[in-house]
Amino acid sequence: MTRRFYKRATANGVAVLLDTRALKTPKGHAFAAPTHALAQAIAAEWEAQGEHIVVTSMPLTQLAFAAIDGGGDARTECIAYVLKFAETDLCCHRAGRPAELVARQAALWDPLVAWGAQTLGAALPVVTGVIPAPAPPEALSALRAHTEALDDFRLTALAHAAGLTGSALIAFALVEGRLDAEAAFAAAVLDNLWSLERWGEDVAARAKLERLKEELDAVARFVRLLSG
Repeated sequence: MTRRFYKRATANGVAVLLDTRALKTPKGHAFAAPTHALAQAIAAEWEAQGEHIVVTSMPLTQLAFAAIDGGGDARTECIAYVLKFAETDLCCHRAGRPAELVARQAALWDPLVAWGAQTLGAALPVVTGVIPAPAPPEALSALRAHTEALDDFRLTALAHAAGLTGSALIAFALVEGRLDAEAAFAAAVLDNLWSLERWGEDVAARAKLERLKEELDAVARFVRLLSG
């Protein structure tokens, strides 16, 4: 664990200064945010550090570092990572019973599937169970085009959201503003919450959900700050 080696962290335009030294990424790139608002928020994360620097307590910094240090092969891998969720998208794999769970899944996930088809041009098949549901080539092509059109910062946010939720549709909806963090969380953990309601509270399971909520909140905030 690295000791704090600076007294103040401040934003200087789109850069972040640790005292008078410019912040750099783990790969040695000069840090530059797309907006002053994001630079300010990241400077605040560094300013809030205590005696030791705890990188895991700085989600905005981690996302920004990943975006800046990515590119090239890393960007290609990031796009492929998002697209693989189209084959097993959480929103497309439904329960066959009980009726209450089936209805709850339809209420939260049907609008996202429809939005994906209408807005993204990606009509993903809905199936019962966990069997693979191959996405039509035209749907994958549409999702690829939308993914490739994103800048490195939004692509990083998209990939992180897809990994957290198990859904390309939820991730796109969050990045594109179709869902806020609370709604994205509700869609992503629908089955988990159902289990807790049915079988009773579980401390470890609830803690895991709270960590997921915090991470989705950070991704949503990161995306908002990209707009200034």
